[in-house]
Amino acid sequence: MSDSESDSTTTTAENRFEPATPNVGEKFDPVALHDDTDDFDLRPESDSCYKCSTCDTNCPVAEVDDDFPGPKFQGPEQWRLKEQSDDEDHEIDDSITECSNCMRCDSACPSGVSLSQMHNTARGEYVDDQMSKRSLKYWRNRILANYRTSARIASTLPRLANAAMNFGPARWVMEKTLGVTSEREFPAFATETFREWWQARGGAAASKERAQARRRERGEPVDADKKVAYFHGCYANYNTPEVGQAMVRVYEHFGYEIVVPKQGCSGTPMFANGMLDDARRHADITVSSMSDLIEEGYDAIASCTSCSMALRQEYPELFDIDGIETVASNTFEAVEYLRIHEPLRETVQSADIDGELADEFAYHAPCHARSQGLDRQAVELFGDLDGVGIDDVGDSCSGISGTYGWKEEKYETSMEIGDDMFDHMESAEGDTGLTECPTCAMQMEHGTGYEVRHPLELLEAALVD
Repeated sequence: MSDSESDSTTTTAENRFEPATPNVGEKFDPVALHDDTDDFDLRPESDSCYKCSTCDTNCPVAEVDDDFPGPKFQGPEQWRLKEQSDDEDHEIDDSITECSNCMRCDSACPSGVSLSQMHNTARGEYVDDQMSKRSLKYWRNRILANYRTSARIASTLPRLANAAMNFGPARWVMEKTLGVTSEREFPAFATETFREWWQARGGAAASKERAQARRRERGEPVDADKKVAYFHGCYANYNTPEVGQAMVRVYEHFGYEIVVPKQGCSGTPMFANGMLDDARRHADITVSSMSDLIEEGYDAIASCTSCSMALRQEYPELFDIDGIETVASNTFEAVEYLRIHEPLRETVQSADIDGELADEFAYHAPCHARSQGLDRQAVELFGDLDGVGIDDVGDSCSGISGTYGWKEEKYETSMEIGDDMFDHMESAEGDTGLTECPTCAMQMEHGTGYEVRHPLELLEAALVD
């Protein structure tokens, strides 16, 4: 590895995605508390919890909501109660819907307990068995969770959709009927999606030609094995195609051939809303195409840290799909991948930047970046870039947690969680934000009025002519 930082980054990632073996001994034989089932057996994980409450003290929801029982109850304790209950109708506590799925509890647990897997499993069971399918809340959550569907429809007439979605009376009606907060402005849909841009540009064939030409310029073998499959996710496709375009140009700058395979949603908003069947359908599509490409020598990359987190951790935790472990072990966040495989920091240090991105940036590390050991990479990478200043705004959660902060009943909680981040941003030198997560960017803009950019856009401005 040519990047001086890559050893520590790789070690962190490996530790994160190979959870500690439960401390129950090599010869542990689980007690048969219930009949054989195809469901995940989380009992060894729950036995590893020794109730230190570190997860509770690191939970942003528990910090601002005294009524929320916290990750320890939602995970190991609720699992024990359910499996040890003689009552076949034992119910999941409805407070499971108050969890924002930020996954900070996973990182905090000293025993390596997969708390978020327990939360996702319990939330899915609650939605399937206890939540009324006729309730407005269920359909509100289903619409929010399946953002890809509504975004695809809206993108057929983006200008009309943008005007209609942010028309004041329409937002008021949506709050009163569905419970979608009227406090937030809906993100604008792009007039050209990333996939439309990609096809108009020539797709994979054109990318291969550009990559090979760049290798010649760099004095590298033209047939070098530098190939990546891009998981763009929903938001970079429908709302911020400039992020995907920046990723393509930066990777081609380093001589990588890019393909953009068939893919579903990452499932992140579906996990958070207990829609596991929906997430499974999308995962089937993504794993099928990505695993085939990985067998051909490609690695999978994502520009959104929640998307890379889903493919790396949540997919293999929740689903049994052929090829899923292959995809999980060969998925990377886009900047992380370049730090591992290229002399990225040295390249950035020798560059400079001017124009609109010559600025002081207030950087927020998303929770799902922290879970992957990536919370410092942007600060370290851009700290010596001429023309740019980076101010880390601290380790607080943004509070929006995807769809969580869009729900009328959770809006105030999300804003209270985000208070620390807002304060740190406003005390930073500049008035431009920087983050890898699109919904964190929404919250940053909403709470401060700052424009927010993606690190890939900054890399493109620094490195690509």
